Amino acid sequence: MSVLGEGQPLSLPINMAQQGAALQICNLELVKGIEHMKRKCSELQQLIDEQEEEKATLQREIEKMSYKLTQLNDSLSRKVAAKREYDRTISETEVAYSKILESSQVLLNMVQREASCLEHVMVKKINAEDTFPSCMFR
Repeated sequence: MSVLGEGQPLSLPINMAQQGAALQICNLELVKGIEHMKRKCSELQQLIDEQEEEKATLQREIEKMSYKLTQLNDSLSRKVAAKREYDRTISETEVAYSKILESSQVLLNMVQREASCLEHVMVKKINAEDTFPSCMFR
């Protein structure tokens, strides 16, 4: 066995120097690698933050649009119901108006018939007065 200081050169210090140099190189590469990963991690965090903000913005817009859609659906439902009521009232009014027109036509025909009959009776009566003495009708 060789012991330090006995006059025989040891390869250990050379190996130690090489190993120290290799360790330094490895250490530098390791530090570079860690720094590179930290930059990548930081870049990813920035992208994550941007996308989280975009997501939050979209979520707020969705909530606004959902609220507007609910309001619009409610308004639309009320308007459709009112229109149905108008349609029903118009339909009932048109039916009633048609009945009034029909009744008016029947009444007009009856009045015209009665007027014609009365005129005919009056003509006969006037003609009968002309042929009889006026004292007979008093």
